[in-house]
Amino acid sequence: MIKFENVIKRYTSQKALDGINLQIHHGEFVSLVGLSGAGKSTLLKLIIGEERIDGGKILIDDVDITKVKKSDLPYLRRKIGMVFQDIKLLPKRTAFENVAFAMEVCGHRKDKIAKEVPKILELVGLLHKKDNFPNEMSGGEKQRVAIARALSHRPVLLLADEPTGNLDEVNAAEVIDLLLKINQLGTTVILATHAADLVNKIKRRVITIEGGKITIEQQKGKYKL
Repeated sequence: MIKFENVIKRYTSQKALDGINLQIHHGEFVSLVGLSGAGKSTLLKLIIGEERIDGGKILIDDVDITKVKKSDLPYLRRKIGMVFQDIKLLPKRTAFENVAFAMEVCGHRKDKIAKEVPKILELVGLLHKKDNFPNEMSGGEKQRVAIARALSHRPVLLLADEPTGNLDEVNAAEVIDLLLKINQLGTTVILATHAADLVNKIKRRVITIEGGKITIEQQKGKYKL
């Protein structure tokens, strides 16, 4: 599904990613681990075209995204859901309205939005919170709304960049369980994190990045640094 071929990314003269070669297949759950500044977030930004590479090639479903025009990137991103540590919900909109807005931006009709949003909120366990505003929800609930929003256009790939970074242990575990559930339904998930305990519980493929290079790959791995 995703293929990195000798990818290089520089910021000024420093290499954020240095010769990355990587393949991720449809339906995988991959934990991308490393210390802050290792290159995890940069790798995810390259996948969605937010950053451009300085060398190499990135293929998504055999399409070389390094050659995709900037004007065509929104169409690529409709296949990809993105969840951040900084949740970025719209504060004056309810849980329902936050998810609905994401669908509106993608051009969905109002009748489809009215039908689909309750299903998505039920999937993340928050249908009962559909009329609540962000300030009326816990950190874990807000992150689950953010995941619901990312799922609103039925992505084939979900990228989660430190989604548990601001959560306590219980809420973090709930978010990881939800990501695993989404993966079981067929969506490829890439989780960037430095939460060792969570990675060790997941026991799926683990890719370790240090200093912009992949140093360890494990099929059913643990956090090793």
